Amino acid sequence: MKRARVHLPQTYDAVRVLGLEIAQARRKHHWTVAQLSERCGISTGTLHQVEQGAPTVAIGIVFELAILLGIELFDTEPSQLSSLVGRGQDRLAVLPARVRDSNIPVDDDF
Repeated sequence: MKRARVHLPQTYDAVRVLGLEIAQARRKHHWTVAQLSERCGISTGTLHQVEQGAPTVAIGIVFELAILLGIELFDTEPSQLSSLVGRGQDRLAVLPARVRDSNIPVDDDF
């Protein structure tokens, strides 16, 4: 038996907000669900799930829709996302490559 995935309330809220942004942008472009689904290469049912805020849709599909519609992600224009990738990689490079579980007991008896 498959266990149902439980998400945090904030996760549901974030997915719902992005779904609403996608629905609004699609309507501003005067695209039907069928037209946007075809442009993105997904089914109309998947697009309906995205617009309704279903957290089970693959994140790549959601981002693809957002970029097709010109929605800013991470407070950045779509053309500037690659610079964010570079900055993120630079920050990650100064952190340890692996994180190990510390078996050293912490003495917290003050």
